[in-house]
Amino acid sequence: MNLSSLDWAAVTRLREIFLEGGPQRRAYWTSPADLHAYDLTLGERIGWKWDAVLAELTAAGWKPPAGPLVDFGCGSGVAGRRVIAAFGAGQFSALRLHDRSGLAESFALGRARELFPDLPGSVLGAAELEGDGPLGTMVISHVLSEMAERDRAQLVRFVRRATAVLWVEPGTHADSRALIAVREALRGEFEVIAPCTHCEACGLLAPERAADWCHFFGRPPWEIFTDPNWSEFAQRLGVDLRSLPFSFLVLQRRSEGAASSPATGLSRTLGRARVYKGYAKIFACDAGGVGEVMLQKRDAPEHYKALKDGESPPLQRWRREGDRVRPL
Repeated sequence: MNLSSLDWAAVTRLREIFLEGGPQRRAYWTSPADLHAYDLTLGERIGWKWDAVLAELTAAGWKPPAGPLVDFGCGSGVAGRRVIAAFGAGQFSALRLHDRSGLAESFALGRARELFPDLPGSVLGAAELEGDGPLGTMVISHVLSEMAERDRAQLVRFVRRATAVLWVEPGTHADSRALIAVREALRGEFEVIAPCTHCEACGLLAPERAADWCHFFGRPPWEIFTDPNWSEFAQRLGVDLRSLPFSFLVLQRRSEGAASSPATGLSRTLGRARVYKGYAKIFACDAGGVGEVMLQKRDAPEHYKALKDGESPPLQRWRREGDRVRPL
């Protein structure tokens, strides 16, 4: 990353808008320089969250149905580009970009053409988006906190026309809960591919779980911690480069021949395990619900060490003995 010509004022202004949250009635991009600055910094950090999601999906052998890819609320286009890179441009017949900002659509289209010159790309206009034809695979990233309720309801209507959906949001309680509401609205029509290991009602909707939420942590590339450009970014904006919380949802329409989730029958760790001397407590989700389980170091020393080092896979198959578990 070369920050010599970066517009720091633009990056700072954009970050303040994102931290403030709340419905945005107007586009916040004022120039291509805004998008360039965002794409190199804040957008790249969002890309690392997408990398974590896509690595899990590809490792499980899942891929979206062939057809067009729609990047909704594309911004600089980082989410759509990450998805194309993960599954290959040949998986998609075209890239369609939609944003309320024409500046953003133009920037995202230009970057996509640089990286994937053989993939047809175009802007998806509001009239076509609001039609009734199928949309293909939809990519949605970091939009819910900027939407009023009516805009969220409209987006869910758009999603109902998709063949598959890949959706990433910040890992806050509010954004996670909003994404859970989307899941519940759509799980009758779509197979839940991830992060859930089942298609039943979300266990976090139980009254006693109101304070909990479904979130995970991505890992930035290790090289950034020795990169003076990223050090300057962190210092100027007060960003902890190690922290990448996110929530996500991946759906595939049942009529598209979606098999059950690759994680069916497994248990997923939510958030981070709490590791103590000799044992760890894990907040786990599976078809039986959501709750805390305990893993003893003596039962699984290698897994305990992985939890302590933050390297444990998020999906496990447990043998349960009350609230005590042993990984299989």
